[in-house]
Amino acid sequence: MNEQEINNALINTFYSSFAQRDYKSMRECYHHEAKFKDEAFELKGKQIPAMWHMLCVRGKDLVINYDQVEVSANTGSANWVARYTFSATNRPVVNEIAASFIFKDGLIINHQDDFDFWRWSTQALGFPGLILGWSPFLKKKVQKQALDSLNAFISKQPEYQDGNR
Repeated sequence: MNEQEINNALINTFYSSFAQRDYKSMRECYHHEAKFKDEAFELKGKQIPAMWHMLCVRGKDLVINYDQVEVSANTGSANWVARYTFSATNRPVVNEIAASFIFKDGLIINHQDDFDFWRWSTQALGFPGLILGWSPFLKKKVQKQALDSLNAFISKQPEYQDGNR
């Protein structure tokens, strides 16, 4: 297989594993020096697989669909949709996400997910999200809560402690 075929298989493995909540297979798609960024997180290294692990085990009704996978020898993209109930408010969310990737050594070295934060916050938070979803204040508050939640999750998972991948 050439690099483009390898990268295409990698992205399909990643999202099919996510759809099955197979966070261990998702973890294997990332380079050990990987970086991840979206509207809620800016992560590196072990934080990335820990985030997917957390989302997979906490997302009781999580449904993932993906399409439009495009890859080259070094980059790739995909569109995906996450449907779930936001646990803090018990509100349904349909989050449409555009993912972009950079590959190194046949693995994901850089992953960025872009979505409309205002649209997400309106669905997840209701009226407060509708009114404040555009504001840096709410975005920073959500980012802090997300990182605090991830750090608490990591602290209870030996596989993400220092020295473990």
